[in-house]
Order: sequence, then C-alpha cells, then structure tokens
Amino acid sequence: MATQATGAAPRTAPGPGGTGRARVSAKGEQTRARLIAAARTLLAGDGAGRFTTRNVAALCGVSHGMCHYHFADRTDLIVAVVEDIRPEWITPLEEAVAGPGGYAERSERVLALLTRPESPDLARLHAALHWLALNDERVRASLEAEYARWRSSFVGLFRCLLDERGDGADPVPLGEAFAAAVDGLAAIGSLDGTVDAERVLRTLLDSLSSAAARPSGA
Repeated sequence: MATQATGAAPRTAPGPGGTGRARVSAKGEQTRARLIAAARTLLAGDGAGRFTTRNVAALCGVSHGMCHYHFADRTDLIVAVVEDIRPEWITPLEEAVAGPGGYAERSERVLALLTRPESPDLARLHAALHWLALNDERVRASLEAEYARWRSSFVGLFRCLLDERGDGADPVPLGEAFAAAVDGLAAIGSLDGTVDAERVLRTLLDSLSSAAARPSGA
C-alpha cells in the first residue's frame, strides 16, 4: 500500500556515524504502528461510526497532520488495518496448510485453527471492515484480496489430498465450497453459540474428501 510517507526523505540530517536516518525511520514506523493500533481500537469499539483520521490522531496522541503524513486519507488507514490483521487470521491458516505432514496432519491443524474462538475485537473489526467495504471501492478491493488469499489456503489443502491420491481433479471447487461453509458457520456461530462447529466442519471436510475420491460420474 502506498502512503504519503512511502519513499519520502527523512526530515532531519543524519547524526554522527550516519545513524540519524535510521533513528528517524524507526520513529516514523513506531508512529505509523501506533496510528494503526488506534484505528483498530476505534473500529473495534464503535465500528465505523466515529472513524475519522482526526479521531484516530486524537486517540493516538499525535497531530492530525502527522496522521496524514503517514496515510494520505481515511481509506489508506483502513486498508492498513486490513493488512495489519492478516497475521491474526490468514497467516496461521497458510502456515497450517504449508506445514509438514500429509493431508491428514494438515487438515487437523486447519480444523484446530477454525474451531479456536475468535477474539471479540477481531470479530468486531471484521464486521466494521465489511460495512466500510460497502461504501468504499478501495476498501472492498483490499478486503476481497485478503479473502481470496484466505480461500486459497483451503484450495491448497485439497490440492494436497488430490496429490496424495494421484488424482487430477480440480481442488478449487472443493476448497471454495469448504471456505463458504466456514464463513457461513462463523456467521451462524456469532448468533447461536450452541452450534458444534468442530463436528460440522469435520463432517463437511470428510464428505468433501470422500467426494473427491469418487470416480467422475460415480
């Protein structure tokens, strides 16, 4: 993501030994991280209701101008939040699929992740980002790309299964079907805590795996 600060020269002369540039850069990165953290706090607490760069700057304790030094506009900051939460929901899934072992081991790691309770803050963040995406094309495109990456992990899981079996079937519809079920189950679970997510997902995974093993037209 491009920001106003990207590629900008530091606004101070290098200190002794040429370390001034590094110090300024580190301070700038810390400020940027604090602004993203403040944006996350606002979005998780009030959704999109009070989300402005001015409110984010105030919560962070920096000037409004400093916020716009790091982020060109409100959308840039929202997109940064989308990218910031990636290690909390996409990266672990990618690592579970890419880790050692065959399909059985990988699917168990994936199920363990999917049935782990999502933090309330992350759940509220996702809800706020989805709402913002309805009214901002750049946010929608950014969130769409993240979900495509998330779904591709499930495709990779079924590709592992088909490779083990020497099957030339297409893993994409299998992975996409499972991803859709996971997403739908999360929505149901947010309203009805009695749903046994592990049982549902394991049953579906076993069913899709069995379907993949059947000869075409069987």
